[in-house]
Amino acid sequence: GLAIAIGELVDDAVVDVENILRRLKQNRLAGNPLSLLEVVRRASVEVRSGVVYATVIVVLVFVPLFALPGIEGRLFTPLGIAYIVSIAASLLVAMTVTPVMCYYLLPTMKNLDHGDSPLVAWLKRQDTRLLHWSFARARGLILIAVLAVATAAATLPFFPRAFLPAFNEGSLVLGLIMQPGTALAEANRIGSVAETLIGEVPEVTQVGRRTGRAELDEHAEGVHSAEIDVDLKRSERSREAVMADIRDRLSTLPAQVAIGQPISHRLDHLLSGVRAQIALKVFGDDTDTLRGLAETLRGQLAGVPGLVDLSVEKLVLIPQITVRLDHRKAAQLGLAPGEAIRVLQALTDGAHGAQIVDGARRYELVLRLPDERRSPQDLAQTLVDTPAGRVPISSFASIEEGDGPNQIGRENGRRRIVVYANTDGGDMGEVIADIRAIVAAQALPTGYFISLEGQFQAQEQAMRLIAGLSLVSLVMIFLVLYSRYRSAVLAAIVMANIPLALIGSVVAMWLAGVQLSVASMVGFITLAGISTRNGILKISHYINLCKFEGEQFSQAMIVRGSLERLTPVLMTALVAAFALTPLLLAADAPGKEILHPVAVVIFGGLISSTLLDTLLTPVLYGLFGREPTARLLADTPEREASSEAF
Repeated sequence: GLAIAIGELVDDAVVDVENILRRLKQNRLAGNPLSLLEVVRRASVEVRSGVVYATVIVVLVFVPLFALPGIEGRLFTPLGIAYIVSIAASLLVAMTVTPVMCYYLLPTMKNLDHGDSPLVAWLKRQDTRLLHWSFARARGLILIAVLAVATAAATLPFFPRAFLPAFNEGSLVLGLIMQPGTALAEANRIGSVAETLIGEVPEVTQVGRRTGRAELDEHAEGVHSAEIDVDLKRSERSREAVMADIRDRLSTLPAQVAIGQPISHRLDHLLSGVRAQIALKVFGDDTDTLRGLAETLRGQLAGVPGLVDLSVEKLVLIPQITVRLDHRKAAQLGLAPGEAIRVLQALTDGAHGAQIVDGARRYELVLRLPDERRSPQDLAQTLVDTPAGRVPISSFASIEEGDGPNQIGRENGRRRIVVYANTDGGDMGEVIADIRAIVAAQALPTGYFISLEGQFQAQEQAMRLIAGLSLVSLVMIFLVLYSRYRSAVLAAIVMANIPLALIGSVVAMWLAGVQLSVASMVGFITLAGISTRNGILKISHYINLCKFEGEQFSQAMIVRGSLERLTPVLMTALVAAFALTPLLLAADAPGKEILHPVAVVIFGGLISSTLLDTLLTPVLYGLFGREPTARLLADTPEREASSEAF
């Protein structure tokens, strides 16, 4: 938040200082000059309402971001808090400290009696020519601007989409899934081969592996599952090219491979429960049917361009011993079903009887049948205690050996199997469109359905929510502007800067190759507040010229007001642009991936809104501002009289 706001922290002070300096120069040339304190006070108060309203709007547009849920809310809420606090603090300083410093420092300036610098004088001459040229072509210029905005808006659906910008974590995490039932020695051998192959990639600096996860782990896995952590060094190749190279080298192994980055990997797991960007969950009742449908889907999805690491959740048949309780026989022996199951579970899984203490070490004492007595025949002959005496298990249960699934996944009470995959860094929107077409063409048995989940789902939900919040922000901006000008027309003229900013933002995103993500949408929201500042300063100054300096509504007055506001408008835009430059140049720097799209959107929007505002705001005000200004000036004496009477 501070990184984005740092360029705007001086905006209020810039406007205040520039206006005080201009008034001090005019006061020296006046025949009856005012006192220094009075000049500073009047100059500061003159721009105060515009500065306050502009800052309030910048703050208000961030408020809806606090309604963002989930991961995006946790990421951008701190940004909004830091931004709002810093901007509010800068306003307080501009209203209190800045005028005092101007009072003591500006009168001692050596060049106070000098006019504008050569650059500023040249800019004002060019702006004067441009304004006089534009007044005669007002409606044509407005039409061109409307077409440019419409064109920019029409290109938005064609942007590559993502939930969040791709992170550059400097490391990778590889999931290596072998056939369930693979022995630890074999899993270790395959893992060692994978480490060797990965180590041959030039960008790899070190590799670490863990095979399986403990039974008490939150995500327990058998030894057929391994995770490999890979540290990378910078090179000329892109991250996607390095990942493709690793996939190529590991393609010869008898295992499924999924490659991601540590943080991204965990975000995927939070979003869909699967460590991959895209998850197709097939729900149904029969595990064999689920497995068949999943394999069919995998075969069809293999032809989707941009889809990599395509795998099916390992659901295979493994040898199992099935014990079926005969409730009638158990009742004859006086054995309750629950007690029978407890006894069987103690024999197979073990019963925790006590804890052995050996110095500082503690061991759980587990009693269960030895491995050589766990065959179906031995288990059937095992004697257990019942109210009727010691009897073999075969007297109240049947024991069979057969095949069964190695695991049964459930979600919301339904059995499911997952087909998961990643993208190769391309446009996820196109990949998802292809997947949805394949899923829609599937003929599923009654009671079976497919749920498509992953990053894209969070992205779509976030985009819809941000679009709704953007409308709320626009309504809030309009209400604040209406309370200032008492005119929907003047409020609309100020808000015209928002679509003008869209033009530059879209162009900048295309040039920088930025995806349309939650981060870039937050940039658009931020820009909506920033881009209205220039319009507020200009419209307020036009009104002040008519109200306090005897100007009449005319093109000459608009030109004068525009020239007097040119310097602060350009300075605030340049300061903000310079502050964003480090983020613009750090597109792939670790830790700045989320802020880079925000900076690109704001930077491009500032350029277009500042340039077009210089031309179009005076033109729009000249066409539509006469009556609202007259009503506002007529209402002002009445309100002042009412206040004095009160």
